[in-house]
Amino acid sequence: MNWLNSEAFVLFGQHIIWSDMAGNIFGLIALALGWRRSVWTWPVQFLAGLILFGAFFGHLTGSAGKQAVIMAVALYGWWQWKRGTGQAEDGHISVRFATWRERGAMVAAGAAGTVAVALLFKAYPSLSWDPWPDAYIFVGTIVAMYAQARGMVEFWFAWLLVDLVGVPLSFENGYAFSGFVYVIYGALVLWGMRDWWLRSRRDTRPVLEGAPA
Repeated sequence: MNWLNSEAFVLFGQHIIWSDMAGNIFGLIALALGWRRSVWTWPVQFLAGLILFGAFFGHLTGSAGKQAVIMAVALYGWWQWKRGTGQAEDGHISVRFATWRERGAMVAAGAAGTVAVALLFKAYPSLSWDPWPDAYIFVGTIVAMYAQARGMVEFWFAWLLVDLVGVPLSFENGYAFSGFVYVIYGALVLWGMRDWWLRSRRDTRPVLEGAPA
């Protein structure tokens, strides 16, 4: 697996690593599929996480652990969307805005999770080279994927907040391709947010049985 961490090429003075490039290309495809509300977004996200896990394992333990959690959340998202497929008029997952209670729960979970993970990283320095921003991205990614799994429009807002820290952190940590991809993520997030926002007005049925409209 050492070839995953070898250099693919140099772009604008930045050394592009094979694993960084492959994992983030799949991540970009997964985000585009999420925009289209395709259930295939989840296996592609799982594959992206698997590639990055292989790249980080034994090198950046905290980042590898993050990818393991992301793969688990991708399986949860796949299960949720398979349950909800066909509830919108076009046969795909329907989308909605979260309730204020759900928003508060996600913000609280994100804040508490970031503090807890950052303290864990600080207690075990080998897990992360920069505990607080790494914890923020870690927990923010999980919150975003959870909101996506539940068909919430707020998932796009969560991704934007992750991008604000993810771009400079990726460049600083030597993963230039991740930084470039995060910039493209930002554009896709804005378009996807608009699409889901408008679609939420048309999808009158809930994402999952018993969920608020």
